[in-house]
Amino acid sequence: MEQIGLERLTGLIAFARAASLGSYTAAARSLAVSPSAVSKSVQRLEQQLGLSLFTRTTRSLTLTAEGRDLHERALRLLHEAEEIEQAVLAAKAEPAGTIRVVAPLPIGTQVLAPRLARLKARFPKLTVDLRLGDEFVDLIKEGIDVAIRVGELADSRLISRRLAPHRLCAFASPAYLAERGTPRHPDELMRHDCVNFRFQSSGQLLRWPFLIGGRVVEITPPSWAVANASDAIAEMLVAQGGIGISPTYVAARYVQRGELVPVLAECAVDRSTITALWPQSRRSNPNVRAFLSFLEEVFPPEPPWDAVISAAARI
Repeated sequence: MEQIGLERLTGLIAFARAASLGSYTAAARSLAVSPSAVSKSVQRLEQQLGLSLFTRTTRSLTLTAEGRDLHERALRLLHEAEEIEQAVLAAKAEPAGTIRVVAPLPIGTQVLAPRLARLKARFPKLTVDLRLGDEFVDLIKEGIDVAIRVGELADSRLISRRLAPHRLCAFASPAYLAERGTPRHPDELMRHDCVNFRFQSSGQLLRWPFLIGGRVVEITPPSWAVANASDAIAEMLVAQGGIGISPTYVAARYVQRGELVPVLAECAVDRSTITALWPQSRRSNPNVRAFLSFLEEVFPPEPPWDAVISAAARI
């Protein structure tokens, strides 16, 4: 059975190449065999299948109706076989060269940058080109290998993997709360100094989400300052600028230092998800595989920044 299978596979390869190139001679040249070897392989395949695949003349080969159908199927089969071979080779290949990564600015600065040295230590031949910003980037057109985005964007050309929840919580400095009091309900934010976030892409202000009575309610409190960078908002809050909302991965280091504390933490919600995206064409790329493995370590099932916020909220 194995010998018959191998013989048929050899015949399919010879047949597909001859059909694509239009002659046994051209097929033989591309396969580095003799024209007679190609002809015999195709004839054996026809005998095994009980079909006539070509209409032959002295000058050309023309596919029969059965031949056209088999040619399409053979091309798909051989393409899949090539992908399997490339995947096996890629799995054994050492990551090297440049990997181009795009990510939102706060994720890049607060989560990726402090940990990238680990990737360098593990794969010394790999160079990271990290591009940070909130603008939309077409991965295919820009030649990007991996993108990290907030939310799940549908694109059939891309593969996605959920990394972690994108959790938002309100924060303030201990000194501000000591002077102005700590709000016990989101409605009380209207009586506080607030700092809000403006999206770079749309220019819209962030509507603050809170879990109230089992449902998510969004409010936009009056704000004395607005910024389009989460780090800038955190610095304003540290300087007793009031109450602001921030991703937990941005605020965690300020909370660890005692400069900020969570406010209304029991109402915090997962706004969306942090997602990794990469092109279908790069799914077997050793550089992409290495970086995705790195991301699994950077974004564990229980992110450390969320643990910091939860611990501070219990104090």
